[in-house]
Amino acid sequence: MSLDALVIEDFRCVVRAELELDTRCNLISGANASGKTSLLEAMFVLGRGRSFRTARTEILIRNGTEAFTLSGKVSGAGRSRPLGMRVGRDGIEARVSGRPVNGLAELATVLPAQAIDPEVHRLVEGGPQERRRFVDWGVFHVEPSFVDHWRRYQRALRQRNAALRTHQPPSVVHAWDPELIEAGQLVADYRRRYMEQLVPHVAEVGTRLLGEPVEIALNQGWSADRTLEEATKLAWVRDLERGLTHSGPHRADLSVRFGGAVARDRVSRGQQKLAAASLLLGQLRCDAEQGSDVAALLVDDPAAELDSSNLERLLAEVVSLPAQLFVTALDPQNPSLQFLPAGRRFHVEHGAVTRLL
Repeated sequence: MSLDALVIEDFRCVVRAELELDTRCNLISGANASGKTSLLEAMFVLGRGRSFRTARTEILIRNGTEAFTLSGKVSGAGRSRPLGMRVGRDGIEARVSGRPVNGLAELATVLPAQAIDPEVHRLVEGGPQERRRFVDWGVFHVEPSFVDHWRRYQRALRQRNAALRTHQPPSVVHAWDPELIEAGQLVADYRRRYMEQLVPHVAEVGTRLLGEPVEIALNQGWSADRTLEEATKLAWVRDLERGLTHSGPHRADLSVRFGGAVARDRVSRGQQKLAAASLLLGQLRCDAEQGSDVAALLVDDPAAELDSSNLERLLAEVVSLPAQLFVTALDPQNPSLQFLPAGRRFHVEHGAVTRLL
């Protein structure tokens, strides 16, 4: 898989940009606030249906306009597929090969994108939702049927919680238990099997980046010595008191440790960034080993929070991956960037993109 071409209109500060991209490496330089990160963000939105910088998609629309549009051409496995999306204040429309998508997750099957940005440390020090999303992204790419069970579980969870909040009779609440338990157990089983494959890859990448393994373990969201059905029954009184479901994969969390300590307790932001990068890069290696499509890896300002030696280790790990690379930098002449493969070079100024090489 490679993103061969990208057209952006009215996205953040970008009025219009057309890029013909290298299948291996693309370096994007420019001053702060020039729009270079917005190019990576547009690629990510086209592949994920959401931003890696904000949960508010509407703020991505350029001021004074009603919508942004993104379109691209992706090639791989002997064929080329166009994809595109329009995001307006009235909603989102997305298409692959000219037909409407069944859900935004379908975009990710065509353009799988992963990002390492200056805020990547949030994967380590942020809340459980970030880490659950990280795990589920990996499961989705090696087990395509996972998303159907995850949606089933989310639907049952919403309905059960709504019945709890509105003080419906117990029979109404419990009517959702069979679906919740069946789908929830399947979600947890998918995650568990994926973690067995992921753990050694993250440990190996962590050793190369930090000098010691990064250790990860998944708490499934209820006691490991009980079934989900048992945990749901035991939590019934607390569910009633608080009006929400306390046991299930929606409460799962990923612990991240290295050097014998919890990674979020490390003082150095640079160490947290490298630990988070170990998770993401380990995941790309794991998914590639299991036959997933080659990803677009977006690396925004890799020099942030890192000294030259750590930056070189990070870029060496990035370059060794079977991924199409998109890297931004303030200074394209930074010696560490010379580790990047030859490819195309772009410069961004006030949202306007110029191809250099």
